[in-house]
Formats: sequence, C-alpha cells, structure tokens
Amino acid sequence: MACGILLTGPGDASFCPACFSDIRFVAPPLCPCCGIPMAGAGADHLCGNCLVSRPPYAMARAAARYESVLHDVIHVFKYKGKITTGEILGKMMADHVYPGFSIADYSLIVPVPLHPKRLSERGFNQAVILAREISKRFSIPLDFLTLRRHMFTEPQVSLGKEQRTANVRGAFAVKNGKKVEGQRIILVDDVYTTGSTVKECTGALMKHGAAEVAVLTLARAV
Repeated sequence: MACGILLTGPGDASFCPACFSDIRFVAPPLCPCCGIPMAGAGADHLCGNCLVSRPPYAMARAAARYESVLHDVIHVFKYKGKITTGEILGKMMADHVYPGFSIADYSLIVPVPLHPKRLSERGFNQAVILAREISKRFSIPLDFLTLRRHMFTEPQVSLGKEQRTANVRGAFAVKNGKKVEGQRIILVDDVYTTGSTVKECTGALMKHGAAEVAVLTLARAV
C-alpha cells in the first residue's frame, strides 16, 4: 500500500517487509491517560500535559506513530479516496494489542463525525471506515449518527494547539442522548494530534450520560 511493490509471497500482507519495518507501533512506556509514547525505558507515567490538566476521556490509545510510511498511507486513504486502504488500516487497528486497553470491554463505537459540507466534499468519513472494521471484528454496535458536527470549521491541519482548541469549541452535539446514556464508548478517529477534537467530542458524549469514553486512533502525532 505504501511503495507499490508487487507482493508475490503467501498470506494477506498489505505492506512489504521494508515498509512494514518503518512503522513504529506505540509501545510502553507511555502516558496511561493520553497514550503518548515516552522516550527511553522505564514504567508508564503521566505526561506533563495530563498532570496539569486531565483530559475528559478515560484514556487514549493509538496503534502507531504518525510518521513515514503510515503518514503517507493515511494521506492516500483520506485525501485520494482509497476506501480499500482504509478498510485494511481499520483491520490493523482492530487486530493491534493496546497497552492497558481492551476494545472488548466497551459497548458502543462512535466515529468522530465530519460536518455535512466536509462529508459532501470528501465523499466519505475516514473515521467511519476505520470504526466499521473494529465494530465487525468485535461485534460491538457502531453508531455514526448520534454524535454530530453541527459547526463547519476550517481544517485543523494548518492550526497550532491553541487555535485547534478554539476552532472546534462547541462544534459537536449529540442528537439523541438516550443512545449514549450509560454506554462505555470507544471514540474512533484516524489521527490524534493535540487531542482538541476528541476532547470536544468526549465532552458532548459525557454531557449526555455516557458512562465512559475512550479514544482509539490509528496514528499518534508525537
């Protein structure tokens, strides 16, 4: 999926060995709250940001770092409409073993929504594609209608941390609170950068009675 080399060996591999070796999967030590990987060895411990201000979600985890091969493949999926690539990446998320986190412990999967205008422009929501594969793998219900993005905002990619937070403030709403009340929810997105988007989504879900929200992303910007 990354370099385009023809794969002739057995199995269902989607990366050649060279490209796969360039993917750095997130492993301990990491922050047990936001999931950011720590440099060096040692035990898991809270990062500086989580010590100062704990995020509203219970925990966040990502499969791998947002760099190199994975960065390029996500862009192909997201901006060139390669849905099949997204489905393979979703399966990779579902199969990955996350430190201190079990997908099977949750009762509902909710993808981060796109605004209808952005959805019309792109033609699909990348978070829904990823979440659908996780939902199928674990037989956990998928709800992509209850959490809505009702404010159109500029893309986060060009903004700094404080600008990202301001940009998405109040951008999300829950259509029917009874759908999330009492649920242990996995909030799914493609990339965790500053956490501004998933924090806003978590706040909206918790406001309507969600028992817990955990964040699961394919990649983590470090």
